[in-house]
This record gives sequence, structure tokens and C-alpha cells, in this order.
Amino acid sequence: MSLSRETAVARLREIVETVSTERTAVPVREVWVYGDVVLGVDPVDRLDVYLTKDLLFKDAPDREPEFEERLGVEGVGKTVSAAWAEEHPDCVRATANGHAAPEKCLAAHLLEPDEPIHLEVCNTGFENNVTQRLEGARAREDYTQLLDPRAACLWVDDGDEDGTTSEGAFRKLAEGEFVFPTLSDSLEMLGMGEDEADEAAAELRAYHEEQDGVTVRGDVV
Repeated sequence: MSLSRETAVARLREIVETVSTERTAVPVREVWVYGDVVLGVDPVDRLDVYLTKDLLFKDAPDREPEFEERLGVEGVGKTVSAAWAEEHPDCVRATANGHAAPEKCLAAHLLEPDEPIHLEVCNTGFENNVTQRLEGARAREDYTQLLDPRAACLWVDDGDEDGTTSEGAFRKLAEGEFVFPTLSDSLEMLGMGEDEADEAAAELRAYHEEQDGVTVRGDVV
């Protein structure tokens, strides 16, 4: 399953609209898009979305037992918003040990299960995490964990009521106007040698081609 560029951009609009106007499981500060759709590819095999989130503080920890009894999930009111869980009990998701997982809750709220979309959720900004993931991938010699650095910021929570959406970025996405180097060249610009960058780019592309439906990853840096 793939998405036309028009459909992909429309889905990104919907995601930004939801994040900017609805309560979310945890506070979201930024929405980025990276990979194929910013390269003007049409159709888009997978849509890669990155959310910068804040940790949840001073929510409603006293309500945790209530939600644990009702939903069988720990951490609601601590790790994810109790008010959000009240509104979206069907979107509450947990880790393997039964604790509320913010990234999975966000994915359940924002995405349909069969969509070809990958969601990255992290407490640090996209550009900083590109560097962090590069260092980790090289140390482990696992290039599937790299973030494609070719990206655009679509929305930021800047204190306005609904945040600020980059209409310029959306226009460039719709018209395929972003200009980026190849993935291997981009990795070279981040400090990889030519041979390593070529190997890493090939491994990352092959890994992405194996993915299907919604996938999600959460990081804390």
C-alpha cells in the first residue's frame, strides 16, 4: 500500500490539525516529516512523521489506580494524561510490562492501523535526535536505527492558541519543491565516510522497504 503525494500531504494536514486542536496523550511541541515525501516522490511508499514531545508533569497521579482497574494499564495520570485517557480510552496502549506507552498512545490516536506510516516520538528535537541516532547506529553498527536527516518542520507549539503551522513547508510538500541531496550524501555531511555512508543508506532503505502498516518508535534522550 502506498499513498499519492496529494493524499500524504492531506494526512499530514490532518495529523497537524489533531495535534494543534485536540488534547493528546502527552504534550507535543513539534511535528516534522522526513524521508520520501519531502523528496517529492509520488507515490509515497511510507510516510515518516516525527513528533517532539514533552514529558508529562503534574497531571493526575492519584487517578492511576482508577485507570489501572478500568483499563488494566499502569501509569495513566503519570506517563500519559488522565484527561486524555478519559476522552480516548480505546487509544490507551501499554508496553509489554503493562505500563502506559506515550508513543503507542499517540499512534493510536493519530493513525489508522493499516496506514503506511512510521511515527517517531522523542523528547528532543528532530535535528538533535538525528545526531544522537547517528552516533548510536555507528556504535552498534546497526544502520537501520538511523533517522533520515532530510526533513521539514510542519508545526510548532510556540505559545499561540493552536501553535504555528508552516504553510510554506506544506506548499513545498504539495508541489515537490524541497531540494535535498541523496541519503548517502546527507550522511556524509554528518561525518560519515563515503563507503560507510553508501552502506548505511542501502541498509536503511532495505529496512524501510520491509516495514508494513503503522510502525512506531519512542525515544528518550
